[in-house]
Amino acid sequence: MANELAGKKIAFLVAPSGVEQVELTRPWQAVVEAGGSPELVSTESGKAQAFNNDVEAADTFPVDKVVGSAGAAEATAGDYAGLVLPGGTTNPDKLRTVPEAMIFVKSFVAAGKPVAAICHGPWSLVETGVLPGKTLTSWPSLQTDIRNAGGSWVDEESFTCTEKGWTLVTSRKPDDLDAFSAAMVTAFS
Repeated sequence: MANELAGKKIAFLVAPSGVEQVELTRPWQAVVEAGGSPELVSTESGKAQAFNNDVEAADTFPVDKVVGSAGAAEATAGDYAGLVLPGGTTNPDKLRTVPEAMIFVKSFVAAGKPVAAICHGPWSLVETGVLPGKTLTSWPSLQTDIRNAGGSWVDEESFTCTEKGWTLVTSRKPDDLDAFSAAMVTAFS
């Protein structure tokens, strides 16, 4: 990766607590290495608490912008070339209960902008109703939710779907981060 993302800002949407640290930091680093500018977007200002293996508190990360918050630096899809939805079990589960966060996700799809989601990250896509006609992968426990939301689930290291006018890059788990990061950078470039 060199400068495929030069001049492009990429949003990383996370809840204030619960993101799987490696699923945030490794794709973030891939964006930086490709010359892009990642920004951390959340539902609250301040810092986002990351976790290792869903239960072990890890590092905190400063939030750059907030969705749906008057008075704070508000994020809109128009600000970004793409969106990353990291996993962690509680991260997307919390996000899907915040209407402004789901509007933010759906606005990327409506604009035809690429979205990349790993592990439990696709739960946000299930919630927004954007999966009919899409093929994707995820942590295996989400496959019924994905099928019930109209998507097709596959068990692959990384899968890129370009159907329905927007690109979706997905992966199953942290072990797939190299493949996910490479596919994500390609989709965003």
